[in-house]
Amino acid sequence: MLSRRNVILAGLAMASTPLLRYGPAHASTSDVSEVAPGVFVHQGRYEVQSAANGGDIANASFVVGSEAVAVIDTSGSAKLGADLRDAIRSVTDKPIKYVINTHMHPDHVFGNAAFKQDNPEFVGHYKLARALGTRKDSYLVANEQMIGADGFAGSEIILPTLGIKEPTKLDLGDRELLLEPQPTAHTDNDMIVTDLKTNTLFLGDLLFSVHVPTIDGSITGWLAVLDEMGKRKAARVVPGHGPKTMELPQALVPEQEYLSTIADDVRRQIAEGKTLEQATKSAGFTEKDAWKLFDQYHVRNVTAAYAELEWE
Repeated sequence: MLSRRNVILAGLAMASTPLLRYGPAHASTSDVSEVAPGVFVHQGRYEVQSAANGGDIANASFVVGSEAVAVIDTSGSAKLGADLRDAIRSVTDKPIKYVINTHMHPDHVFGNAAFKQDNPEFVGHYKLARALGTRKDSYLVANEQMIGADGFAGSEIILPTLGIKEPTKLDLGDRELLLEPQPTAHTDNDMIVTDLKTNTLFLGDLLFSVHVPTIDGSITGWLAVLDEMGKRKAARVVPGHGPKTMELPQALVPEQEYLSTIADDVRRQIAEGKTLEQATKSAGFTEKDAWKLFDQYHVRNVTAAYAELEWE
């Protein structure tokens, strides 16, 4: 089996696809690459949200059909969403019919506001509306503090107008997108989007590469979803954080090893009567050198895993 580092390096090498530059040189989603015919991806930074990056930390994509466009995740602010919309308009003048969010996290949804003028269908997992509604106020306050009032201006939570409960196809004209809601994993509202024309899978934050994964759902559920994804065939996958494209099943290996290591360590420490505080100081730390932002998110992951696994 390939090592974690080799997998990561291979994934980064695949990111050398042609770059189309539109718009300003500051923190922006206007740099996009056509990774397959009609499929465009902007790569976010491996950073926490800040005024310097404007919230540009997650991948954002769009797919162009013969009749319409679908946006898949819109980045972390209305300004970044507007840059993404400008990039779309530099490629095509076809109507933006769908804005799809792969899950609830702010770095994937706050750019939605820039697309209100297009009157699209805002699409997400059927649990997304409840999740965003519950966290709306805290997301607005926290993200404005991180990005700053100027960078965050115009950002708002836009709830989905179409909730997906069963596998559903959306027609863009001569190409269809397959939307598949997932059981609780990274969150309780994850959704996989597949462009059937190019067999490109948009996995959202079910797949992290380089950036350490973050648990906001179920570690056991996430590992189960990853096992199922490893059985799939795809021309390419787009992670929520990481290179513009990667390949299955190699792309999943580092994340599976990270989550499995946490689960194994936490289970052992629970069996030994160790406290949560003790677990957060040692569980999963063998993975530290394999990931960026480990110090920012790992203890939180161990805490979430401990709270789940102590009740097994």
